[in-house]
Amino acid sequence: MTFREPTADDGSEMFRIVEESKVLDVNSSYSYLMWGKYFSKSSIVAELDHELIGFVTGFLQPNSPNTLFVWQVAVDPKHRGKKLATRLIETLLDEQKSNDVCYLEATVTPNNIPSSKLFKGIAKKLKTDCNISECFSEEQFPDSSHEPEMTYRIGPF
Repeated sequence: MTFREPTADDGSEMFRIVEESKVLDVNSSYSYLMWGKYFSKSSIVAELDHELIGFVTGFLQPNSPNTLFVWQVAVDPKHRGKKLATRLIETLLDEQKSNDVCYLEATVTPNNIPSSKLFKGIAKKLKTDCNISECFSEEQFPDSSHEPEMTYRIGPF
């Protein structure tokens, strides 16, 4: 298995993985092309036998450049349960050390237990705090069925 920066050519496979997840918010196919082209330095993909099997999209927060915000973590359904999401995030954080990143943030809905466990597990592995607070309330979303989004802030590390 190899880890590397994504390219725009990875966008269609990133889109496929999210679509097949049946649980993640599927963004436009254009957005995955954009992540591969413009946010490649703060994102990562995993390949096995030249097949994309997982990715993390992220960006350095403009108002807090020492914070990596993870937008989406996705693993191909055939490769789940192997700690790949954790390995992707750990590798990405290692690559961000030169940018003085010492915090990781992500938003998670209350019913997304796997993501909650993922981020709490990363904080435990890094021996640091994981503070959880509301980022967006249900009322802020235009569709009434959306749960609130909670910010998981991990660090300092």
